[in-house]
Amino acid sequence: MSKPGAIIAARIKTELPELALLVERATEGWERAKSQNDTFYLDSVALNLHSFYSGLEKIFEKIAATVDGSVPSAPNWHQELLSQMSMEIPEVRPAVISQELRDMLEDYRGFRHVVRNVYTYHLNPEKVERLISDIEPVLEKLIAELNAFATFLQEAG
Repeated sequence: MSKPGAIIAARIKTELPELALLVERATEGWERAKSQNDTFYLDSVALNLHSFYSGLEKIFEKIAATVDGSVPSAPNWHQELLSQMSMEIPEVRPAVISQELRDMLEDYRGFRHVVRNVYTYHLNPEKVERLISDIEPVLEKLIAELNAFATFLQEAG
């Protein structure tokens, strides 16, 4: 295996439990927000959802830089990076994630943008609830697909 491929595969395997912990914290925060009717927990949920997507995006950036040799730099680079990860690059790599997962992650990417640009007390609790209710299947699919890509990197080298 190539050294860069080994490093990215190891990074993926190291980051996945971290992403899972962020999902767990976001879910627990949501439960507390609901049960205690406390909007301060909503802030915690938003921060953990933001960190979840930002952590995932770091993995995608590393793959784009090291494997693809090209990281998007346009003003909408976050969207382009997500799309790039769902594309197969012939003779370089398979798609990192499926189009289905890409579509699922689009809402989290958009929410990351909202958290960075809106005061937390303006967050829409219904939107947060929908993201939380969908996150377990997203995480399961993400873990499966990123582990498969890490295996590809290990076998390609």
